[in-house]
Amino acid sequence: MAKFSEDDVYIFNKERECMQREDMKELQLKRLKNTVKYAYEHVDFYRDLYDKHNVHPDDIKTLEDIQKLPFITKDDLRKTYPFKLQAAPKEDWKEVHSTSGTTGIPTVAAYTQKDLDIWAESTARGLASVGVNPKSIVNVAYGFGLFTGGHGAQYGAQKIGALAVPMSSGNTPKQINFLKDFPADFLCCTPSYALFIAETMEKEGMDPKDLPLKGGLFGAEMWTEEIRAKLEEKFDISAQNIYGLTEVIGPGVSTECHMKDGMHIAEDHFYPEIIDPETLEVLPEGEEGEIVFTSLTKTGMPVIRYRTKDLTSLNYEKCKCGRTTVRMSRIKGRSDDMLKVKGVIVFPKQIEEVIMKVDELAPAYQIIVSRPDTLDEIEVQVEIDQANFSDSITDLETFRNKIAKSIKEAIGIGVKVTLAEPFTIPRSEGKAKRVIDKRDFS
Repeated sequence: MAKFSEDDVYIFNKERECMQREDMKELQLKRLKNTVKYAYEHVDFYRDLYDKHNVHPDDIKTLEDIQKLPFITKDDLRKTYPFKLQAAPKEDWKEVHSTSGTTGIPTVAAYTQKDLDIWAESTARGLASVGVNPKSIVNVAYGFGLFTGGHGAQYGAQKIGALAVPMSSGNTPKQINFLKDFPADFLCCTPSYALFIAETMEKEGMDPKDLPLKGGLFGAEMWTEEIRAKLEEKFDISAQNIYGLTEVIGPGVSTECHMKDGMHIAEDHFYPEIIDPETLEVLPEGEEGEIVFTSLTKTGMPVIRYRTKDLTSLNYEKCKCGRTTVRMSRIKGRSDDMLKVKGVIVFPKQIEEVIMKVDELAPAYQIIVSRPDTLDEIEVQVEIDQANFSDSITDLETFRNKIAKSIKEAIGIGVKVTLAEPFTIPRSEGKAKRVIDKRDFS
C-alpha cells in the first residue's frame, strides 16, 4: 500500500484514548451513576422498568452493579416509538435520526447538541486512526437523510478540520468523477459499495488505484478479512472497520486503528458488556457473545444495557498503537439472523469467507434459503469475475463443485452453487442484501 504511511495516523484524544484502566473505570462509574439517575428521573419507561425490577439508581455503587439493571431491546424501542425514550426536553433537540424500519417499526433517536458533539468526537477518533488530518479531503458515500452513516462521518471529518464531501451513496458515475475532481484522500462507505465503485471503474477501463485515496473507513454491514484484502488491493489503500448503531449514537462507537487488531470502543462514552445470548449471563473477557451497550453521556435518548444482537468479544490489552481503550473483535454475525438449516447454525459470513478466497469470482453473491418440500436447501449464487469469464475457467462443472466442496467444509452441510455471468447479481449502493430466506415459517 504505497500511498498509506503509518506516519500519517495519530491519536485524536490521547487523554481519553490512552487512559489507565483504573482511571477509565472510575470515569465510567461516575458517568454510569449519572446516566441511570438521569434516565430514571426523566423517562417514564426507565422509571417503570426499574421499579418493576426493584432496582433504584442508588443501588449502582460499582461498575459490576450495572448487572442489577434489566436489559432493553429493539422491541422496547419500537414500543416507545416515536419519542417516549427521549430524556431531554424537546426544545433541546437539534437533530433526529432513525433506523430503516425494514423489519418493523423504526427506532427513532433525538440528539441534543451535546450528543452531536460526542458523536463528532468519537468518529473523529476513528478517522484520525486512518490518517485524516485538517488538510484531508474525505468523501462520505454513506447514505444521509435519517440514516446516521453519512452524518456521523461528516461530523467526524469536520471535527478534525478536514474537508468533507457529502456525496451520499448512489449515482456511481458522478461518485467516481468527484473522487477524481475533488481528489479525496479517504473514502467512507459500505464495503460492498466501495467494491461496486471499483467494479464500475474497471468496467469503464479505469484503474481504481489511480485515485488519490490513501485509506477508508468501511462499515454499516458485516464484512470479512477477505473483503478487506480486495479493497486494499483494488484501491491501494488501508481499509479499516467502523461500527455503530443508531440506537447507541451512530458510526464511531468503535473503530479500528491502523494495527487492524480489533475496533477501539469509545468506552468513556459507551460502556460495553458481553453476554451469553441465551442465559443472559455476563461473560468473561475474551469469550464470544452478544455485545450490550450503555450510553454514559447521551442526553437526548440514553440507552442502558441495550442488547445489540451483534456477536463479538472484548480485548482489554493495550494495543500496539498506544491506545488503552477496549477493543471489540470483528462482528461474527447476529444472534437473531444466523440461519438454522437442517439443524445446523450457519452464518452468512462463513460462506463469504470461502467465496472471497477464490480469485476467479467477483465480490458479489447471494445466499438463497428455501424449503421446496420438507427439507431446507441452500443455493449460493456466485458471479464469475469479468476477467475470467471468457476463457480462464475451462471446466465450469469442476470449478463449481470445488466451490461447493469448500463451502460444505466451512459450514458443515452441502449447498447448491450456481455460477452467474459478470454483473448479473444485484449490487447495492447502500447495505448489500446477501441473504434471501424463502422459507415459510407461518
